[in-house]
Amino acid sequence: MVTQSTDTRFVVAEQLRREVDRTLERSLHSLDVLLGRREPAVGLTPKDTIYSRGTMRLYRYRPVVDEVYRVPVVFVMSLISKPYILDLVPGQSFVEYLLNQGYDVFMVDWGVPRPEDHKLRMEDYVLDLLPRCVEQVQKLTKEEEFSFLGYCMGGMFGLMYGGIFPEAGLKNLACIATPVDFSGMGLFRRWADPRWFNVDRIVDTLGNIPAEAILASIEMLRPLDRLMGYIRLWDNLWDETYVYNWRVRNKWVQDQIPFPGECYRQMIKELVQGNKLMSREFTLGARRVELERVPWSVLNVMAEHDHITPYDAARPLTSLVGSADTQELALKGGHVSLISGKNAILRLWPTVNEWLAPRSV
Repeated sequence: MVTQSTDTRFVVAEQLRREVDRTLERSLHSLDVLLGRREPAVGLTPKDTIYSRGTMRLYRYRPVVDEVYRVPVVFVMSLISKPYILDLVPGQSFVEYLLNQGYDVFMVDWGVPRPEDHKLRMEDYVLDLLPRCVEQVQKLTKEEEFSFLGYCMGGMFGLMYGGIFPEAGLKNLACIATPVDFSGMGLFRRWADPRWFNVDRIVDTLGNIPAEAILASIEMLRPLDRLMGYIRLWDNLWDETYVYNWRVRNKWVQDQIPFPGECYRQMIKELVQGNKLMSREFTLGARRVELERVPWSVLNVMAEHDHITPYDAARPLTSLVGSADTQELALKGGHVSLISGKNAILRLWPTVNEWLAPRSV
């Protein structure tokens, strides 16, 4: 009886000591989070700016292996995200991963729009800026062919570019969480119903759509996500690794940028409300985006629980293109976890590499 009582007291003492240690760690980590101390450094992979125009920058990442694949890879960013989301931190960077696999990696960063950029339309991005970036890549690498990796709206821009310039050298297109059928956009499309959503008045009043409005519209799709995230953070505040990863993801999610006003008007009217990609009626500069003429290889990656680009909105993508070489990949997870974290590291990145490697030689 004495031995059992002693053992019990020892176990209770150990549990008490562990909880005291965790409480101290919680206090230290909570101060870091609240005061913004020791912010995780993102976007650290070495790169050079090889072309710029306005706020747009074209980066080339410095190779880490002696020999690289012949066909360069060009990341095309979304308009509402900063480029570091694909180059988060060492060990959690899609860019870093592809460099280690032997790819020559570039990135198109649209930058943060200025007030005067509210006039930019999709024509400016797809018919002007993107072709100029492609020319720089081809000039620098001395290779005619190239691959696009487009995330979210970046994938849409890649599709549009290929549908208008099918002979421009695009060899492979990987679309990740890319919406094409806006009838599958759920709440987002219902909120944009023209009966109560006056996009003309919004754009004419605001110019660029503020980053706060973009973030609020995303959070309203799942109102409890932020609260539940903070609850999980509190439960794990003692765990330095968990807190670090939470801060990295939170920085990504909260760090939105304004949306160019005219481009937003165009997207809402022609894509969200008109669904013109699916009806094959979408035009840029009086030129129809002819996806049925697309000859290049296409990979369509979707997240089964994506609330920003729902599975139903992304699924029809390969049915729109004329290529005989298409592949679909549906992964568990959401819009963010699809491209970063364990799901990406263990499944998405290796799959993209396996698909891209034989098509890049």
